[in-house]
Amino acid sequence: MGTFFRFSERGTNLRTEVVAGLTTFMTMAYIIFVNPAILGTEGTGLSVPGVFFATCVAAAVACIAMGLVANFPLALASGLGLNAIVAFTLILGQGLSWQQAMAVIVVEGLLVTFLVLTNLREAVLNAIPLSLKFAIAVGIGLFIAFIGLKNAGLVVPNPDTYLALGDLTQGPVLLAAFGLIVTLALVARGLKGGIIIGIFITGIVGMIFGVVPPPSGIVDFGFDTSTVGGGVLAVPQVLQLSLLPVIFALFMTDFFDTMGTMFAVAQEGKLLDEEGKVPQARRILLVDSLAAVLGGGMGASSATSYIESGSGVAEGGRTGMTSVVVGLLFLLALPFSPLISVFGGSLPIPDPTGGNDPLFVSPVTAPALIVVGFLMMTAVRLIPWERFDEAIPAFLTILTLPLTFNISYGIGFGFISYVLIKLSRGRAGEVHPLLYGAAGLFALAFVWPALQGLLS
Repeated sequence: MGTFFRFSERGTNLRTEVVAGLTTFMTMAYIIFVNPAILGTEGTGLSVPGVFFATCVAAAVACIAMGLVANFPLALASGLGLNAIVAFTLILGQGLSWQQAMAVIVVEGLLVTFLVLTNLREAVLNAIPLSLKFAIAVGIGLFIAFIGLKNAGLVVPNPDTYLALGDLTQGPVLLAAFGLIVTLALVARGLKGGIIIGIFITGIVGMIFGVVPPPSGIVDFGFDTSTVGGGVLAVPQVLQLSLLPVIFALFMTDFFDTMGTMFAVAQEGKLLDEEGKVPQARRILLVDSLAAVLGGGMGASSATSYIESGSGVAEGGRTGMTSVVVGLLFLLALPFSPLISVFGGSLPIPDPTGGNDPLFVSPVTAPALIVVGFLMMTAVRLIPWERFDEAIPAFLTILTLPLTFNISYGIGFGFISYVLIKLSRGRAGEVHPLLYGAAGLFALAFVWPALQGLLS
């Protein structure tokens, strides 16, 4: 096993990889409950138990494949945002059946797979300048920290100032603040496994003080497989021109989200080569693109690479064994859903804007995301800030990625500004031809809604 995963070469061991896999799983386990809640929204036709089963199985297969095929510590599961497009845009908005909506995901995944097999996706990745690659890693770090603050309830929406400090009188918010202090203290002391220990301490303290409900049971073997295969059978029904804009939007998100996530994880784990490239990038991208096809076929929406993988890398995960452990834990979660919900579940707090619907926070795992965000931010020192033509696009990437709450949008702002600034300085030759194409596609994606309005 050590030889296959190259433990000694990457300075790790089985214990470290297992702890890293457990840490990654705990920080992304929320998807087991959030994905069924979104896809199982009233009117979609999808059953919540069916989506739960599909989510676990698709994530398990994708993670294990990533570990065995690419030997990279990157975990995959149904993507947030992508599942919302499926539920609210395709099914409830455009009136597609859930089978047709999942078929759209299958088609998009096949398109990305084709680009991987033709080496175009990896070529685009290699065309990105180092300054933007590091900026993407930093921006994603801020994005993760922002998600952690939001999930902790420490940052909440405000109608006047957009964001505000959360209500520290609420039990879940106080628990998250406690967990953040504990986790930061453990990590600052250099304790191995500090993040996962922080998660367990936070969960146990939450149960002791009645903030986190104890598990309702131990196991539940009532599996629902009703969603499996529906998306594949409906592929012929979605090969129509009217769906091209949605397929393109999904394609752009999937294409660039994974590239940014992969580089950020590799940079955090010091897995980049001397040229700043990710070894085995083609295998990583191939597994990710096929995972999208798998997710659509299973009825779980597109399975994609998770930036929460950075939490496992922060714990020392350096090989595909980390991903394999995450995959096995997703399989183990199938019957243990009542137990998993204690740590990965969400708790309600009052809506600070005065609305009737509560906000939902995940106080047990949120502190881990904030700490991981800090660890990924350290790449900011590698950006050449003295060179404005490199630094300004990097700054825009770092700024817009978390504030638009979208990895692809942040990358798009970086690409477009990089090209425009280089052209304005008469340095067009410093821009890779593929970067011009990628920037053009992003520009088209940004103005597409306005073009649709003019055309209609």
